[in-house]
Amino acid sequence: MTKELALATTLSTGSIESYISAAYQIPMLSEQEEHDLAVRVQQHQDLAAAQRLILSHIRFVIKIARNYSGYGLPQQDLIQEGTVGLMKAVRRFDPEMGVRLVSFAVHWIKAEMHEFILRNWRIVKIATTKAQRKLFFNLRSSKKRLGWFSADEVNEVAEELGVKPETVMEMESRLSNQDVAFDLSGDESDEDNAMVAPATYMPDMRHEPASQLETADTEQQNLSQLKNAMQHLDERSLDIIQTRWLNEDKLTLHDLADKYGVSAERIRQIEKAAMEKLRSNIAA
Repeated sequence: MTKELALATTLSTGSIESYISAAYQIPMLSEQEEHDLAVRVQQHQDLAAAQRLILSHIRFVIKIARNYSGYGLPQQDLIQEGTVGLMKAVRRFDPEMGVRLVSFAVHWIKAEMHEFILRNWRIVKIATTKAQRKLFFNLRSSKKRLGWFSADEVNEVAEELGVKPETVMEMESRLSNQDVAFDLSGDESDEDNAMVAPATYMPDMRHEPASQLETADTEQQNLSQLKNAMQHLDERSLDIIQTRWLNEDKLTLHDLADKYGVSAERIRQIEKAAMEKLRSNIAA
């Protein structure tokens, strides 16, 4: 129990490495031990039993937190949020369900971590170049007051950090802005938010059902009109149009001239007359 008590204070008073080391020194519970502790929690609200269940499963919280390291958020914060989820799982765990606590708790652990990430992670990366990253970590500490930099402050920070004044102004703008959801439809009465939501001015109608139906109906109508118009062509004109425009392996004017024993110019004239007749019949 000494190791468990030490772990309870390490995260707030020591380093994350010490906390992880202490967590892995706590022995895992057997299935029977876990069941007995869970019964005590469920039937008697035994806080000591709940603490032991939680601390013996911190190693699983740490393992899950490592999977989210790519978001650039502190591991310590992710572990804390995951531990909150573990506490919720212990409170709701039914020992008669026939599953181990870790299988039940993983949902609650991930849910709390996901909520934390959504609250704190910026969708658009603020710093991309080396100079911007340098500014990102130093700009806030260089501010002498709240609000935007004055021209003198911009020049002072630029000289201190060895970057251009324009770069300082651009980074300050990025840090001051917030990510905007694509569709701010959570509050239907908030007309101001609705006006700035990207969904209101960047619609993609390609996969909108009504638009797709309209497109398909138009294509079907055009195809039907073309078929009806082609029935008014003579056999030679029809063959020229099909072999010149509709077949996969198209023939040239000279190929058709050899086929019908006329000049290529005559084939072109027949093709032109057939196209005009098609347009006239389609428009009728």
